[in-house]
Amino acid sequence: MNRKKLPLSYEEITEADVPQLIEVMTRAFDDDSQKHRGLERGGPDGYDNGEFFRTWLFPYEQSVGYRILWEGELIGGIIVWILPEGHNILGTVFVDPAYQDRGVGAQTWQFIEVTYPETKSWRLATPAWATKNHHFYAAKCGFDRVESDPLIPEPEDNTIYRKEMGDRASSPAVSPTSDASQPD
Repeated sequence: MNRKKLPLSYEEITEADVPQLIEVMTRAFDDDSQKHRGLERGGPDGYDNGEFFRTWLFPYEQSVGYRILWEGELIGGIIVWILPEGHNILGTVFVDPAYQDRGVGAQTWQFIEVTYPETKSWRLATPAWATKNHHFYAAKCGFDRVESDPLIPEPEDNTIYRKEMGDRASSPAVSPTSDASQPD
């Protein structure tokens, strides 16, 4: 089933964006923690005070972050590492719970694939308990679960996914006849 294009736009993250991103990231990770772990709060180190961005986005030349905007309103973010060999990493993607289950993640992933067409493969790690993430990455974005990956450290309780980009036609998110503005 084709979804209507959402009114999304993307802008690179700057240090000035961090206070507003903290609010959205905190809501997103705390919501996941409440739903899947029964804990009031929880997320990666620094998710609720900006240190996550200062640790994983700003110090690295290879990392790029985008604010996800719905009709100009900040609703999420994504960080990717674009490596010279083309084997890139999805660091994080988060969407405000009020905007989840509307296709924001899938359309954002399409944006990333179209923005980085020279990518040979993508990889990521997600918590084992985050079952909604597993469905999103495998069913919506075309990632395959793998036992290990040389570019992803194996922190406890994480599941690793990889997506080979050699055959773009196999991607549920981006087919050869589609573009980022027309989700499949």
